Amino acid sequence: MKEILALVPGGIGDQLLFFPTLEQLKQSYPDCELGVVVEPRSRGAYRANKYFHDGSLTVIPFDFKDRNGPADWGNLLGVVRDREFDAALSLGRRWGVGLFLWLTGIPTRIGYEGPGSPFLTNSVPLKGEQYAAHMYHDLVRGFGIEAPCPDLSVTLLKEDLEWAEAEQQRLGVAESGYILIHGGSSQLAQAKGLDKIYPVENWVEVIRGLQQRQPNLPIVVARGPEDDELVRALTQATSGLKTIAPPDVGKLAATIAGATLMLCTDSAPMHLAVAVKTYTYALFGPTDPHKLLPPESDRAVGIQSTTGRMADIKPQTVLDRVFG
Repeated sequence: MKEILALVPGGIGDQLLFFPTLEQLKQSYPDCELGVVVEPRSRGAYRANKYFHDGSLTVIPFDFKDRNGPADWGNLLGVVRDREFDAALSLGRRWGVGLFLWLTGIPTRIGYEGPGSPFLTNSVPLKGEQYAAHMYHDLVRGFGIEAPCPDLSVTLLKEDLEWAEAEQQRLGVAESGYILIHGGSSQLAQAKGLDKIYPVENWVEVIRGLQQRQPNLPIVVARGPEDDELVRALTQATSGLKTIAPPDVGKLAATIAGATLMLCTDSAPMHLAVAVKTYTYALFGPTDPHKLLPPESDRAVGIQSTTGRMADIKPQTVLDRVFG
């Protein structure tokens, strides 16, 4: 295989969970060039992918969520045809996605069994009950690859590590280490009707409990582009909190890698924590931690609401899990 295309709709978390599949393709076909079609909001994930930096992976932006007309799909078709890909993988099962792949003329077209199967040359069963990274990795079975799924990993650039180290010096936590909290308040999740927000008052109780039990370990709250209101409320309600605002995925990954422990919600930062192997406790509401955390990891622990509502996870439950 010389050129392989992957259609990967979804957010930054979905891209990170697809990294092991890209790793497998490069292990099996070391000289291949990769192309990934991703939503514009998600392209920043590839700052943490080594193949993007060595030039063997190209990111092609396309808004899968938009109301795309024939002209939009036609433009993407033209971009894909220019590359003359030998094979394509798709996470989408829709009839239209299968038709698109067929129209590209790519000789080997792999996807999950479903409405688009008639347009594929190789289809694999969708085993949605397993860890999502393993589910995505199942697509390589369409090439006849039977290797186990590689671990999720990311590449940290020197400049991102230096940025994180400078911030640790600024915050005065370089020597002591720190607990990192990421609230993960995502507008996209809210738009989908997913309850992924842990209430401010609950976070405040968790933070106060951490401060009482570990008074010498500073607590740093990460602030993303949608987290201003949450961070403002937390800093007003608790004393001694420090804040950090990584401007991109790479610097966020470096910040997580420097933490002693991270507490977060089910979100993209959780997948970064898995990748850099920082001890992490992640809060889950309606989503299933068994599908979003690696089953073999002892460093990433899911704390799931018994009701499906994030607000019903008691702060004491979180503290009990953290401190055993």
